[in-house]
Amino acid sequence: MPYNFDQIIDRRHTNSLKWTAYPADALPMWVADMDFSAPPSILDALRRAIDHGVLGYEFPRRALLEAVAGRMERLYGWHVDPDAVIPVPGLVTGFNIAAAIVSSPGDGILIQPPVYFPFLKVSENLGLVRQDAPLRAVKRQHTLRYEVDFAIFEQAIHSRGARTKTFLLCNPHNPTGNAYDRATLERMAEIALREGMLICSDEIHSELLLGDTRHIPIATLSPEIEAQSITLVAASKTFNVAGLFTGFAIVPNPELRERYKHEVERLTLHTNSLGQIAAEVAFSGACDDWLEELKAYLTANRDLVVNFVREALPGIRTTVPEATYLAWLDFGDWMRERGISGSPHEFLLREGKVVLNEGAAFGAGGEGFVRLNFGCPRPMLEEGLERIARAVRRYR
Repeated sequence: MPYNFDQIIDRRHTNSLKWTAYPADALPMWVADMDFSAPPSILDALRRAIDHGVLGYEFPRRALLEAVAGRMERLYGWHVDPDAVIPVPGLVTGFNIAAAIVSSPGDGILIQPPVYFPFLKVSENLGLVRQDAPLRAVKRQHTLRYEVDFAIFEQAIHSRGARTKTFLLCNPHNPTGNAYDRATLERMAEIALREGMLICSDEIHSELLLGDTRHIPIATLSPEIEAQSITLVAASKTFNVAGLFTGFAIVPNPELRERYKHEVERLTLHTNSLGQIAAEVAFSGACDDWLEELKAYLTANRDLVVNFVREALPGIRTTVPEATYLAWLDFGDWMRERGISGSPHEFLLREGKVVLNEGAAFGAGGEGFVRLNFGCPRPMLEEGLERIARAVRRYR
């Protein structure tokens, strides 16, 4: 069934964070939700629930936990006990809980900036010591990619006078779009095992794969790694239902699972009943035809961004994301050469009337960058890119 991803849906009067936070003449390409309608199967299921008329309290259904476990089996050959699946109100909540159950104030938490900005806040939230192991940017003429610098990775562990208890992994990585290969994951996991760190892997973008990219959950590498890991998944990014605030922690280790459940109960956390419905439909496979078309559309959007940067934005680089709908654009050298002050976010808002995420918010290595969301209809993406080009052309 063909789906119309070119359809423009007006979100300006829907209380959308993405569309209302900036002036109406600025085109938003920042917040990581998509400007597409959610899959029809999900919308139909939500309508049936609403048409029933009673929206009362609900327990997570066994069928929901089985759907999550079944999806892991189908996609990765990973056998997950449905009892190991714990609903959470979102993955930010999920990785804060993961760190909390293995840490005490003053312990260390390892992250790899530039990275999704809530990762930077976990240490503040829990009184931990943040230990940064920045990814290494490899720059080419028009593009750049990121690699794990293992010397820096190992130096960061137990640094700043704190014993590292948690490694927060973002895979696929936001904002760089890396989908880590097996060798990289194995090396990180081996170090985590050796040093006794819990691996908490945020895999929220794991089904937004571009081109022929494959995703490998780090927990599938070995039974030992699985026992020392917590994997976070959700339908929210892939199926564009982020506002329903429902995610899942997969905790195979029974002892860690009990601690995790206890913390969820202590904090009296519950998931949205409509979010549970959407997730069950999504993970059941009912929307897989929609997803395949979406991935093809996003891959074409990715290629459009990369080619546009090469042809129309000389001196500016972009990642070529393997997953996600996020491009990471390097304006640093270009702005310095022209003596343009401020951040690229401010420059593009002022000169181009287009809103991209401020790179510095993603931590070390983010200065001079912006994050662009290409999860939108192609005409909208083309308009946003042309606004960027007009701003750049003024300073040639």
